[in-house]
This record gives sequence, C-alpha cells and structure tokens, in this order.
Amino acid sequence: MHARVAAATAIAFFGLGLAMLPTPHAGATGGDRLVVVAHRGASGSAPENTMAAVDRAAAMGFGWVENDVQRTKDGRLVVIHDATLDRTTDVERLFPHRAPWRVKDFTAAEIARLDAGSWYGRRYAGARVPTLREYMERVSHNHQNLVLEIKNPELYPGIERQTLALLDEEGWLDSGHLRNRLIVQSFSAASVRMVHELRPGIRTAYLGTPRVTELRAYARFADQINAEYTRLSPGYVCAVHALKGPHDKPMRVFAWTVNGAKEAQRMGGFGVDGVITNVPDVVRTAVTAR
Repeated sequence: MHARVAAATAIAFFGLGLAMLPTPHAGATGGDRLVVVAHRGASGSAPENTMAAVDRAAAMGFGWVENDVQRTKDGRLVVIHDATLDRTTDVERLFPHRAPWRVKDFTAAEIARLDAGSWYGRRYAGARVPTLREYMERVSHNHQNLVLEIKNPELYPGIERQTLALLDEEGWLDSGHLRNRLIVQSFSAASVRMVHELRPGIRTAYLGTPRVTELRAYARFADQINAEYTRLSPGYVCAVHALKGPHDKPMRVFAWTVNGAKEAQRMGGFGVDGVITNVPDVVRTAVTAR
C-alpha cells in the first residue's frame, strides 16, 4: 500500500490542475482522458483523510482528492472515514472507557486531541483529524478539486444541508467550483437526492452499482455512478454512458478503489471516466505506460 513517488507532472485541465491521464481507449462519452482521484488523499503514502495526505497528493501532482465527512457530538463536521475513531487514532489510549468510540459521541475538542498519524508511522505522529472547514481551506490553498463523501448520513440527520452551508461559506458553491471542481457523493441514494434538491447545480454521484433497469431513476438526481471496480463491466459502463444525468450531460462512471496497475489498465479499457485510488502514482504510471 505504500507507494513510490512517480516523477511525472499532472496535465492541467481548465487551468485547475486536474490529474487527467490518457486511457487505453476512448470512453463512451467521447473523451479520452481518465480522472485520477487520490482516495482519502494520497492514502497509500500518508495517513488517510489528514492534511498530510492532501499535501502528499498535491506534491505528487494530483489535483483531485476524495474525503469523508461525519459529525461530532456538538455538531461540528470532521473528516474521517470510519463511524468509530479507534482504527485511525489513539482514542483508546486517551479515552479508554468510552468504547465503542463513535465519532458522534465525541466533541470536536475531544477529537482534536487525538493523534491520527502514529498508526501509519512515527513520521506522522501528531497528525490530527481535520474539521471540514480546515480541510477545505487546505484543498483551496493547494488549488485542488474535491470528491466529498457524505458518510453514514443516517447517523447525522441534516448533514447534507449543514455540509452545503459550510461549502458555501468557503466559496465552493460558486459557478467555477460547481462547473469542474466539486463532486458530492454518498452510498445513500436519499442523501444524494437531497443534495441535488438543495443545490441542483452541484455535480453528484451515487456510490454503488444499481441494476441497469434502475439507472434511469438514478439519472434524475445523480450525474455519475461511482462503483466498486470489481462490479463493473464494459456493458455496464456503456449503459451508464447512454443516459443523461440531471444536468443534461451523459452520465459518467468512476471506479473505486483501484490500486493495481493491471486493474487500472482494465478500467481504462472499460471506458470509465475516472478511478479513485490510494496510490495515484501507480495508476498514472500504469495508464500512461501503454
């Protein structure tokens, strides 16, 4: 999982530094470039969902990063993947009697005390769980683009509206960002639908693989299907591309989590529009080596 840094430069797209790489075949949308998204930041090279992972992706030349958003006990939005804190922080040491250490049971101040880097290596000791506001400021500073996942929305009623309000405050809901710098996704179709209804201009993605017969219904509120790569086939990708999403453009497909060179080349051959990966340098090398 620990990647080597590839000595290549990402191609600029719309002047925003999107990591867009040639695919082996043109996609069904008529494009011939693959968006490479650094999953939870460059999480193959730094602790996931931390500033270090975001900065690592930027240093490697990747303009797209992905993150996960949840909410604390006192209503603050934080960037962390799991519903519990124990896998990626030292919460068990600091709060030994608070099992099962759920994010929603801790205040933002308590979470700010946690070490979110030592589990990955001593080099990252002291890394923190960022708030979403801190995270957005860093992404903006790095001139990066974001795939934001609303995680476990069933645990956090109203998180969609709260997340959009913060994005608006941070300047991420203007026309420039909405056109090509932001995607909001979720495993919850209801959450994706709500985001679309609240802010129709946002590009949205459903995480999953609906049946082909269901795709037309998803196209009413999702601009793309972001699917686990093992569930994809060329036929499925074509079926998605054949439909237009809520912004009257062909739906797109991103594959996750693609961490091997052969898998990346196979997804490119399927005609996917993007891949989400822990090791963006490996994917870049794989799809440009042909």
